[in-house]
Amino acid sequence: MSEAADLRRVLLVEDDEALRAATEQALELAGFEPVSYPSADRARSQLRPEFAGCVVTDIRMDGMDGLELMRLARSVDPDIPVILITGHGDVAMAVAALKEGAFDFLAKPFSSDQLSAAVRRALQSRTLVLDNRRLRSLSERADDEELLGTSEIMGKLRTIVGQIAMIDLDVLVEGETGTGKELVARALHRRSARALMPFAPVRCSSLDATGMTDLFGTDASPAATALSPIDGGVLFLDEVEALTPPLQTRLLAYLEARERQDVGERGGVRVIAATRANLEEEVRAGRFRGDLFYRLSVLRLRVPPLRERREDVPLLFAQFIREALDKTRRKRFDLSAADRRKLLEYDWPGNSRELRSYAYSAVLNLSRTEQAMAARSASLSERMANYERTLIVEALKQARGSISEACRTLKLSRQTLYEKLAKHGLDRDEYRGDS
Repeated sequence: MSEAADLRRVLLVEDDEALRAATEQALELAGFEPVSYPSADRARSQLRPEFAGCVVTDIRMDGMDGLELMRLARSVDPDIPVILITGHGDVAMAVAALKEGAFDFLAKPFSSDQLSAAVRRALQSRTLVLDNRRLRSLSERADDEELLGTSEIMGKLRTIVGQIAMIDLDVLVEGETGTGKELVARALHRRSARALMPFAPVRCSSLDATGMTDLFGTDASPAATALSPIDGGVLFLDEVEALTPPLQTRLLAYLEARERQDVGERGGVRVIAATRANLEEEVRAGRFRGDLFYRLSVLRLRVPPLRERREDVPLLFAQFIREALDKTRRKRFDLSAADRRKLLEYDWPGNSRELRSYAYSAVLNLSRTEQAMAARSASLSERMANYERTLIVEALKQARGSISEACRTLKLSRQTLYEKLAKHGLDRDEYRGDS
């Protein structure tokens, strides 16, 4: 689901040299990347399951004709879109081919706009098919490792975590909301010599004086506090910037007392603190104790936001989709054009947490529901457009993606329906097969 995945390749098969040259030129002018052949026999070697494009072929040709090429393409991969070019006498044959699985047909003579529109729809369909396959592949490969990502920045983070984990010192984990700071803390714990000892997460924003006393005691003695059961383990202090000045003082006293104790190898409690704030600025502003900051930040690491590692979004999304399917007991999820646009274009300010929520909404189809709710505040023309879109979607669902049946239900011509599909950003393939 990268920018490069927006397909432009067109396998053009036409035995009429003049028509082949004109069609190839029209495709190039429309921004596509045609590869042309004078016969189906010479073009067939290009068809593979991973073929990233669509096929435009004349029906009547010497040797293997267009219908045979379409059947061959479907035997290689039934989702390769094939657009048939036909003369007026072959329209009935082309309509029959649609029932066999042809993506569309163009009757001669056709305009450059008609050609471009059909090819664009076919390539959009193929893009979504390949993206969905990649998504499923990523989901199958994704394991339960806490630090997923193939980007260079995530590779460096995993390396740093592995190095820091074996150094038995306190750590400050910095990062925006939703970047996975607790996941990093748990990775540090799992890869450390304390891995078999407890990991105790505490949200500092929920601590008051009583909670702090329960945690650290009144005499700052680790032996007499709630930390005794996790002695030798890791205390994770999330949102450490939320501690009030008195609580900061209590934590500092605990850290100082811990250092004075002779706790032995892997004794005491290792502290991993996390913050979404810039604690250095908080210190300069007088909102956070400088001495506490320097004790917590002996080792520091930063968790990058999603906008700095966009190539990791598909892998994370695939993992969240798999998780959502398991928890909602849904059988499958197919990426829609709207989902794909958002994954490519959105900055995800809420980072992995927001992406996870979006995955659940997409699996449960909540995003479409929210769009319908938003329509209540739209203008009259927007409401009419939304209503038209809803009717088309319902017709496509009933017809399971069949354009012919949807046309009969809506009493529209094929050309008009295709225009409306393009207008509303709809893809008939989303309504084929299982929902």
